[in-house]
Amino acid sequence: MKRIFAIGIVFFLSHVALSSDRLTGRTDTTRSVVYGTHGMVATSQPLAAQVGIDILKKGGSAVDAAIAADATLGLMEPVGAGMGGDLFAIVWDAKSGKLYGLNSSGSASRLATADKVRAMGYSEMPSFGGIPVTVPGCVGGWAELHQRFGKLPLSTLLTPAIRYANEGFPLSQVIAYYWKRGVLGLTDYKNFQKLYAPDGRIPAAGDIFRNPDLAATLGKIAKRGRDAFYTGEIARRIVDAVTEAGGFMTLADLKDYRPEWVEPISVNYRGYDVWELPPNGQGIAALQILAMLREFDLRKMGHNSVEYLHTLIEIKKIVYEDRARFYADPKFAKMNLDRLISREYALERLKLFNPRKAMQSIPAGEGILRNGDTVYLTVADGEGNMVSFIQSNYLGFGSGVVPERLGFTLQDRGALFSLKKGHPNELAPGKRPFHTIIPGFVTKDGQSVFSFGVMGGSMQPQGQVQVLCNIIDLGMDIQEAGDAPRFRHGGSSQPYGGVMEDGGTVYLESGVAAEVRRDLVRRGHKVAVTVGGYGGYQGIWRDPATGVLAGASESRKDGCAIAY
Repeated sequence: MKRIFAIGIVFFLSHVALSSDRLTGRTDTTRSVVYGTHGMVATSQPLAAQVGIDILKKGGSAVDAAIAADATLGLMEPVGAGMGGDLFAIVWDAKSGKLYGLNSSGSASRLATADKVRAMGYSEMPSFGGIPVTVPGCVGGWAELHQRFGKLPLSTLLTPAIRYANEGFPLSQVIAYYWKRGVLGLTDYKNFQKLYAPDGRIPAAGDIFRNPDLAATLGKIAKRGRDAFYTGEIARRIVDAVTEAGGFMTLADLKDYRPEWVEPISVNYRGYDVWELPPNGQGIAALQILAMLREFDLRKMGHNSVEYLHTLIEIKKIVYEDRARFYADPKFAKMNLDRLISREYALERLKLFNPRKAMQSIPAGEGILRNGDTVYLTVADGEGNMVSFIQSNYLGFGSGVVPERLGFTLQDRGALFSLKKGHPNELAPGKRPFHTIIPGFVTKDGQSVFSFGVMGGSMQPQGQVQVLCNIIDLGMDIQEAGDAPRFRHGGSSQPYGGVMEDGGTVYLESGVAAEVRRDLVRRGHKVAVTVGGYGGYQGIWRDPATGVLAGASESRKDGCAIAY
């Protein structure tokens, strides 16, 4: 009898072990939720997260910690971000009980026109070199956020990044993977190779990388603020580098640059208000998808069932046709945002939805982008303030253009302009391109609840929606919601040109069941199972009743959530 009982225990335990090695959480969850009360930072690189925590411990605000962490990420994760790129942020100010939105994306030079680029022989914007370089908005964004919400001096916030740049830091694994890909893909850019492959060697995971040029640049900004970047020697080197690489940039473009404070927009999803920034970003796509998903019972369908995936994929297709047609700089293109996220419009567009068959082509209504690499971070402090913060060079390291001895590469965000005459997103002087990076935020009953983001080009609205549905519809905790297997639909019509052909492709992570993949194919979807390209999620949930913070950082990146 004892022997039979023992065999039964072994069988039971082995069965449990086969399904999950964790005692808590879903079988695909990689780690526990992190909890704290005094503050929390979640980023895609652990050392940067620790920098943010150190700033909070010194009495800094959530925004102070976000700036310090982002400056460190620009050094440690240049495959996604840096001073040569743009940033967007949504800030919850506990004192006023209000959300503030900052659009710190840069515009095309006053010298840049679509006619000039077409005359060079291009039918669409190039991805690298000087032509797609737009004014970097990152440092201007730091200055605006710091002036409004900062507590500690800017020099204090930049000191950790300066120290790491001089002393060096060891590369983490995922970043090292993308670092190698970037260096091998940008062999024509000498300054880039000199900076990121010193002595002709590509650093690997665990290797120490130093960037004294970046330390010197950060030191000047620490002393003089934004003017050190947008005027003087740094500005001249940026202009010289872009001009030499065949692009358009003037000293006046840099000197005149100012970020813009904007009003976040929202839809109510099952009692939660989900907030995004308005265009020129793509955040409204997440809101349009949610406005349509309100009409379905996703809980009843079940997570990643064929009905669930088919519904989300088809609605994504519908919304991305609007995205390709209408999303652009609102100073140059008119759009009715209220209508686009209304229930009336959602129901009208849902007439296209077929619950049994995949759509192969879709018309835009009224009124897959190339994949980009980005860093997302979120911070909460002990006073109830939170910031959802996203920053990017666009395509990995960006344009490949590295100004002389500044220690960073310039973004290629202008690659997202259209060269199609009359398109709302057509390149024009002083115009901001369609933008992929979007910070997300959730409130409930007028209280801050969730600061989150999912980095990764066109994956971002898709990823945000999947995380939110996992939490709100399916009851997952914030770590489970990020770790759960995702889909990515690619091949939708693009804001810079091109149309969806044959319905695009549905990419699935390996955790999606084989029978579900087969059923999607039967419904007319083209399906591929791939590793990578599903975004990078960080999130902080705040309990309004207790003030307890819960943090999550998914396994697809190197990062972590740290609390104190």
